[in-house]
Amino acid sequence: MTIESRRRPRVVVVGGGFAGLAAVRQLSVADVDVLLIDRNGYNTFQPLLYQVATGGLNPGDVTFALRAFTSRFRNADFLRGAVTKVDADAKVVHLDQHEPIEYDYLVVACGVTANYFGIPGAQEHALAIYTRAGAIATRDRVLTAIENANQKVAGAPEPTIVVVGGGATGVEMAGALAELRNAAVPIAYRQLDPQRVRIILVEMVDHVLGPFHPKLRAYAAKQLRKRGVELRLSTSLKEVREDCVMVEGPGGEQDQIECAVVVWATGITAGPIVGGWGLPTGRGGRIEVGADLRVAGHPEVFAVGDVALDPEGLAQVAQPAIQGGKHAGVQIRRLLAGAPTEPFKYFDKGTMATIGRSDAVVQFPFGLRLRGLVAWLAWLGLHIIELMGGRNRLATLINLSVRYFSWPRSLNIVVGDPAD
Repeated sequence: MTIESRRRPRVVVVGGGFAGLAAVRQLSVADVDVLLIDRNGYNTFQPLLYQVATGGLNPGDVTFALRAFTSRFRNADFLRGAVTKVDADAKVVHLDQHEPIEYDYLVVACGVTANYFGIPGAQEHALAIYTRAGAIATRDRVLTAIENANQKVAGAPEPTIVVVGGGATGVEMAGALAELRNAAVPIAYRQLDPQRVRIILVEMVDHVLGPFHPKLRAYAAKQLRKRGVELRLSTSLKEVREDCVMVEGPGGEQDQIECAVVVWATGITAGPIVGGWGLPTGRGGRIEVGADLRVAGHPEVFAVGDVALDPEGLAQVAQPAIQGGKHAGVQIRRLLAGAPTEPFKYFDKGTMATIGRSDAVVQFPFGLRLRGLVAWLAWLGLHIIELMGGRNRLATLINLSVRYFSWPRSLNIVVGDPAD
């Protein structure tokens, strides 16, 4: 079917993350046919993946079927497939197991993957928690290491977990692991000294939570140490091996840290396949866009979310992705109406990170800063509200309530298969 023979314009949205879903919502009221494409059949709520990785939530609590999402809108449909090529000149998207799909407008919102910065062994041995599969693999590896230590399995490594990266993901992961060690291990693994389960966070600069105010950074570091997390600040990672990591301290001293698990929580880059799509790319392989988020030379193509290298250099987190996806949808509606596009203006709603039970940091753009219980309640409420689907909200509320309000009286660890 040619573009001319279709009754309505077709908008193809590549990627079912925050940005892609926001674009679909905006286009649901437009006189277009919307096709959402993703290699997975579900959306993943990435901000809570670290809870899956530490046994606090089931994978199903943070995922939602994309076909169920598109079924809410009369003009939207979903296709499961992997995009292999974008022919922007012919306005065609090529897929791995489907016929090529023509489009009138294209929204690229396919997200990114982990960037290992060329560190030897990192890609082979470290575990990233940016996907559901990565979170499950991390959970299984962590619990297997603790189980093996508890059962005194011969040759099993010490249950030391190294978290690489002191951003929000790394801090939240380290804090959750510390809670697992402090609250669950003494009850569930009675033959194991909890102090053997070491949580080490490695960060190359001299602080954690870089985007936050210095006072909140210092507070987060203090609270992590209070929970027993070992902070290796001003420390660079040199190599990741199967059973250890090699690091270099602030004075140039070399150290070998034996460990059972390495969690990668720093650095993201566009997938290698994006570079072969013929679209202009810049730092990190991300697609270069103009002020209105359109791709240079291709006015019918928008790139939004983490995969877009926007002029403002926004952080690669949920809110810029959501607002970028919404903006792309609105601009397509304007173009269909014969109006010019508008530049993207990001509205900073603030940023937050949880450290552990009853403890978080929140920073608002107008100078208000929160920490402790109030910040944690704000974090908890916001994340539950933003989840897709009533079942997910209820399941997450129940599981997190058990984890945060009843441990250690009522122990609940979501377990999985033994790690390979």
